[in-house]
Parts: sequence; C-alpha cells; structure tokens
Amino acid sequence: MERIKLSFPADAPPLSVIAALHISSSPVTIDSSSSSAAAATVPTFVFSDGRKLSGTSVLLRYVARSAPSLPGFYGHDAFESSHIDEWVDYAPVFSSGSEFENACTRVDNYLQSRTFLVGNSLSIAGVAVWSALSGSGPRWESLRKSKKYQNLVRWFNSISLEYAEPLSKLAAYTLKKGSGKPVAAASKSKDQQTDANDKGKPEVDLPGAVMGKVKLRFAPEPSGYLHIGHAKAALLNKYFAERYQGEVIVRFDDTNPAKESNEFVDNLVKDIGTLGIKYERVTYTSDYFPELMDMAEKLMREGKAYVDDTPREQMQKERMDGIDSKCRNHSVEENLKLWKEMIEGSVRGLQCCVRGKLDMQDPNKAMRDPVYYRCNPMSHHRIGNKYKIYPTYDFACPFVDSIEGITHALRSSEYHDRNAQYYKVLEDIGLRRVEIYEFSRLNLVYTLLSKRKLLWFVQQGLVGGWDDPRFPTVQGIVRRGLKIEALIQFILEQGASKNLNLMEWDKLWTINKKIIDPVCPRHTAVIEERRVLLTLTDGPDEPFVRLIPKHKKFEGAGEKATTFTRRIWIEGADASAISVGEEVTLMDWGNAIVKEITKDEEGRVTALSGVLNLQGSVKTTKLKLTWLPEINELVKLTLTDFDYLITKKKLEEDDEVATFVNPYTKKETLALGDSNMRSLKCGDVIQLERKGYYRCDVPFVKPSKPIVLFSIPDGRQHQPLSAAK
Repeated sequence: MERIKLSFPADAPPLSVIAALHISSSPVTIDSSSSSAAAATVPTFVFSDGRKLSGTSVLLRYVARSAPSLPGFYGHDAFESSHIDEWVDYAPVFSSGSEFENACTRVDNYLQSRTFLVGNSLSIAGVAVWSALSGSGPRWESLRKSKKYQNLVRWFNSISLEYAEPLSKLAAYTLKKGSGKPVAAASKSKDQQTDANDKGKPEVDLPGAVMGKVKLRFAPEPSGYLHIGHAKAALLNKYFAERYQGEVIVRFDDTNPAKESNEFVDNLVKDIGTLGIKYERVTYTSDYFPELMDMAEKLMREGKAYVDDTPREQMQKERMDGIDSKCRNHSVEENLKLWKEMIEGSVRGLQCCVRGKLDMQDPNKAMRDPVYYRCNPMSHHRIGNKYKIYPTYDFACPFVDSIEGITHALRSSEYHDRNAQYYKVLEDIGLRRVEIYEFSRLNLVYTLLSKRKLLWFVQQGLVGGWDDPRFPTVQGIVRRGLKIEALIQFILEQGASKNLNLMEWDKLWTINKKIIDPVCPRHTAVIEERRVLLTLTDGPDEPFVRLIPKHKKFEGAGEKATTFTRRIWIEGADASAISVGEEVTLMDWGNAIVKEITKDEEGRVTALSGVLNLQGSVKTTKLKLTWLPEINELVKLTLTDFDYLITKKKLEEDDEVATFVNPYTKKETLALGDSNMRSLKCGDVIQLERKGYYRCDVPFVKPSKPIVLFSIPDGRQHQPLSAAK
C-alpha cells in the first residue's frame, strides 16, 4: 500500500484535512515534527514515490475520494460533489474577521430546515465549515453560548458529539497561530485549553492525568439493565477518555450471584453499544477471584483482616455504636481456620464473614471494619459452583482497579463517605493508588433508579419487561422514542458536576424534539371514536392522488401519496367546534365552508356537509383541520400514551414502592391513519399532525392488526393520564 505523509507549517495546521483524515480512518501519516513544519509552506501530501499534492482544499478532496467507508463524504452524484466544492471553497471566509458573523448568519439560515450541509450524511463540506468554526477559537465559543445562531450551534454540536472520538485527536497537535491555546477539537461542556508549557491538557482536569495515559473503567453490576443513571457514568468515562486520548474498559462487577445473570450481561453489552461507547476490552471481577482470595488470606496473616461470626443485626448495631467485635482480636490461626470453613461453605462457614481491621471509632462509619468477604453457596452465572465465598464491592473494586491499571475511578458522589475506605484498602493491600473522581448522581422526578425496585415492577407484572417504555432503562427510553444523541447531549451539558439535584424530564425531551422535529416525516391520524364524515358536495367526482412532501422543510423525508375524495373523515372534537357557515382550512388541500351540521339526540355531531373554497385564505380561518379520505386503504392505529410509574416526586431509600405505584400509566387510543404508514418500520419516528411525535413499536402486518405508535414527550408540561379526558 502506498505511503502518504502530511506535512504543514507549524503555525497553520490544516484542521479540516486533519479532521477528515481521522473521521475517515485514513492511513495517511501526519508529520507535525519541527523539521517537517519548517520545510512546509503549505499543507502537502508527500507520496512514497516522491509525488506531491498541495493546498488544503486539494488535500481535503483527495481524502474524500479515498474514503470507501464513507460513500457520501464527497457526495453521491455530480450535483452533490459540486455543491460540496462550493462549501469547501466558502469555508475560509470564517477566517476573515470582518466577514465571520455574516458567514455564521448565512449558514445558520441555510441550516434552518437541514440536518447536513449537503445530502443526508456528513461530507467534507461539513468538515470544512466545522473546522473553520472550531479554529476561530474564543470568537466562536462566545457565540455558541449565546442564542444568536441556534441552527448553526445545533449542527456544530451534532457533529461534535457524533464524531467526538476522531475530532478529539486534533488537540494533540493543532495550535492556533500566536494564541498559545489549542484549537477546539470537539464540543464539550468546557473548552479544551493549553498553555505553552502544557500542551494538550484539558481545562477540566482529572487529578494527576497525563495525556495519552488515562485508563478508565465502566463497572456495572450485571443485576439489571443499563438505566439512565448508569448512562451518565458510562458517557462521562467515554468523555474523559476521549479528552485525554485514553481508554475505557468495561468490567462486570459480578460478585453477587444471587442477583446476577447472563441475560443482564448480554443486555448491558448491548446497551453500552447503543450509547456508542468504544471500549478496549471486557473483563469480570470474577476473573480475579483467586487473587482476591489470596489477598484476603494475606491480610489475615498480617493482622489487617479477621473472620467474624457476629450475627448480622448485632454487627450492624456494633458498627453504628463504634463497638469492637468480639472476634476482632482472634489469632491468625483462628481466622485461617474459620476462613477454611467459609471456603468449604460449611454450616460453620455460613455463619462467618471476613472484615477489614480499620478503625471502629472512626467518625466515618464506612471505616468501621467493612466486610470484605461473605459466604454464599449459590451458583455463579459465569463460573458455576466453583466458589462458596464472594468478595464485596468494597474490597474487590479497589483491588481490581489497581491490578487492571486504572488511573481514575469515576464514582457518583453518593459514595463519597466510602472514598477514604477505598484508599485505605489500597494502602493495606500495598497496591498502586487509583484516583477517585466524583460526579453527581443523576436523579429525575417520578423516576426509579434502584435496580431492586425496578426488578420489583418487572416481577409484579406492572411493566412488560426491562425495555418497557415507562422504564428509565436505556432500552426503555429508546423504545419510548428518545434519540441517543439527545441523551448524550443532556448528560454532557451537566458535565462532571458534583451538585446534587432533582431534574425534570422536560429538558431531555426538549433536546430530543430539536433533533427529531427537523427530519421526521409528517402523517395524519383521526381518532376512531366519534369520527365524523364531512361531505364536500362539490368535491372530486372520482378520487385522485397527489404526491406531497412528508416534511415541508426537509426533502430527505420523501413524499407521501394523499388521496382526495368527496367524503372525508375528521375528528369528532373538531366537528363539534365548527359552526354553520364557518370557513375552515383542510390541511394540505385548502379551505372549505361548512353548510350543514347534523346532530344526534344528545347533541353530538354525526355528519357535516360543505363546499370547497380553494381560493380562500388560510390566514383568515380559525380552524386548521387534519382529515383522511374515506377509502379502504386507511390503516388501523393504536396510539399509546404513558405516565410516570410512581406518584411521589422523589422516592426515598426506605420508602415502600408499592405505596406509591401509579395505577394509571398507560392509555391506548384507537385511530385511523393515512395509507402511507404501511411502510413504517419498527423504530421509525414520525409526527402526527396536530397530535405530536410518535415512535413505531409494531409496524403494519395486516389490515386487521393495528400499527402501534408510542407517544414521544416533547418537553411541554406533563399532563397526568388520570386527568386526561
């Protein structure tokens, strides 16, 4: 394979070319050495046979043409390629001080109804403009924090999040000329900054972190599915690994066989993939059981741990009161004898546990001789019946963190009192120190994040499973209609704050709406119950079909076939709001004037008749009505709305969950939908005109079986289902 080297002037790195190389995983070698920089006057590709290509735009186009894994990188046809060329040539305007805001205004207006600059995927046009903005430093960052260019900021952030890993690599070698600060590599909660003596060091520090040497771990217990609280921990690990050009490993903390299963392991791996987290490898705490047993025995021999047979309730009381256990001063021989009983899982061994000998009078109760090992004869989901004893999290976690070379352990601040214990365990076992970095636990209103309480809902049959759309699991919220991009943005906006707060769901769903609204197709549905026929006496004698856009501002959504007939269905609620002689607008058709209204004995509207007035102005009508033609091709729908599972805003640890179960959390409404919805696939997100956003959970199978659509919250004030009429 031909070798290519990129060289460029030290004071003018071609950010767009470098970004494109990393995004496309190009094998081109980037040579930023001082000798190369001194020799280069313009960015240049030097081929192994001596040939050269020079100039940023030339190199950018070469990279795009040489990226088979990104077929749209230089467009899908001649028109798109030419359009991309326009943007590549325009991007340098952002480096002109006087034209910067004019350029921002132009692109912001252009992106009002678009997700990408060209086509339906990232191209070098987007890379060129993104890099130009990123390279403008503080000027762009100040505008990002304002609300002046919302479409441009949305687009910039979307690329920054989607390609965070390759874009983060720019910080390693790109310095803005004369500023002494790094060019922003990827959108983060804070700017990446560097001074002349400390290149590449992010502004938000991990204590003692060294660029390129940070090693993090995401260590869930396989006792449930990944929920939104875990997602915060996982994404923060990903975030810091990318900022420091480090790595993340996934470790399953499988030390409690009573709660764990392979089902949970498999689904956790699936959910981690859904979050877009790239990890170096998967490990298990159980991989280290032999070493952990050896270490526990070593501590007993050194007088730093002991075996205790005090009944659990008494032990808890003694810890609270700071009273030494009667077993605390057992001889090494007695401890090892009981340890052997524990290993064998004997009746005597089942009465015992191993405790660390720390300080029973410490004001921090986490330091009062914590349990290191328990006897448990249950079969382990991964290694079967090999062991009868299992280490606790408090003992295993610091040991494995150090053994695996973890540099920083990210933990939520709820563990703060146990940090001293973590460091003491490492000190006693004589292993390398691992720095703890705390962040606040994510708490959301009316939401359970305790796996024990979530499991209770599953076991009681109150939900359909761990992926139920009412659950805060990753699978649940994705099934509800949340885009992972929105979740990532929501969590990274919080950053690694240590402030504890109870958050509303509204902000997350508002972010989600901004992502789905610009692109999701529009369809029409009419509630089946009490629907009313409107007969247009001068309507078409024969039905006719017209193709109209599924989204008026996004061509990529495609077109839908709309049938126009003399008789059309409208909703009962709309029919009740119409007066005789009133002019109304039939959406995607035009105006009509209602001439007659028929009602039943109870005063409910049963039929309407009127005439078309297609020359009428839509601006003068009060009612804009959705409608469906009276044809056999309409599809049956089940529109599903959800509510919170619990009635208390914040459930405390000792609250009995059954006391706060919401009895009414799901509502299904039968409706008719336009025939174009036959092509919906599971997971597709649409907007039903005048109803809201929906995700397709069960697609069309046959006319007698309804399409199931799940309502997606849009960030507006929550209306409890029990209060719905």
